[in-house]
Amino acid sequence: MTRLQSADIAGISARLIEYDEELLAKIGRTLRGLACYAAGLSEDKIAAGMANVRIGVVPIGWGQGVIGGFSETTRDILKHLGFETFIAKAPNVSGLAEALEQRADIIFLSDDDHFMALNVECRRVVENAEATGKGFAAGLNLMAGGLQGQKTLVIGCGPVGTSAAMALANYGARISVYDIEPSRSHQLASDLGRLLNLKIEVEMDLIQALSKHAILVEATNSADTIHAKDLATTTYIAAPGIPLGLNPAAKKKVFARLLHDPLQTGVATMGLLALKQILLQKG
Repeated sequence: MTRLQSADIAGISARLIEYDEELLAKIGRTLRGLACYAAGLSEDKIAAGMANVRIGVVPIGWGQGVIGGFSETTRDILKHLGFETFIAKAPNVSGLAEALEQRADIIFLSDDDHFMALNVECRRVVENAEATGKGFAAGLNLMAGGLQGQKTLVIGCGPVGTSAAMALANYGARISVYDIEPSRSHQLASDLGRLLNLKIEVEMDLIQALSKHAILVEATNSADTIHAKDLATTTYIAAPGIPLGLNPAAKKKVFARLLHDPLQTGVATMGLLALKQILLQKG
């Protein structure tokens, strides 16, 4: 995962209700509604399942260490959705043992390389990158009023971009891909073509690609690579990348049609995907 900074997530907990209002204006759903949609769950039917699921968040202190406020923000997002959630008092392996002793059904933990929801109940894992890609693709589909047959450009062919592209294909989008490293673009196009029997266009020049697409997924970790002059006034953008790839003028130009957050969508979708695993197992 791209390493967040404390400043990236500061204030998220205090703004969750406000963020719900922003999402309602842009996509017609709250954060919980978006995560349910991404996971393929009915928001009206999950309350009983959530009430029986306990989530533990375990701080991890090795590598580059704990990001200030990360565990608390993750907990607050999950509680905002309706999950019973706690933070282990001890970090690392001791915290994992503590979460299990407190009968957590799902355990959230992150190090320098992975952020996952460990589903104790089902012995499965939900990776943040996969969940984030699915969540933002779902939000883009809602925001754009459907992607069936729509030309959609995925910028950045890493794990999040790959997951988003897979989800976009399920929504019927016509997908093009661009990465600063062309071999990554060709590999993703090849993989999607083989798995989904689709023709994926590979774009070699970002500016030209932007001129041909008004629906974008910006899944890079490079700041200020997209400028206002290169975006149409009708452009829709889902931007899971940290930092945001749009410069300030571009962000202002498309703000009403921009879906971007550093943690909320990914964590919410992780939680609902893990809940779905449990619900499916229980039949």
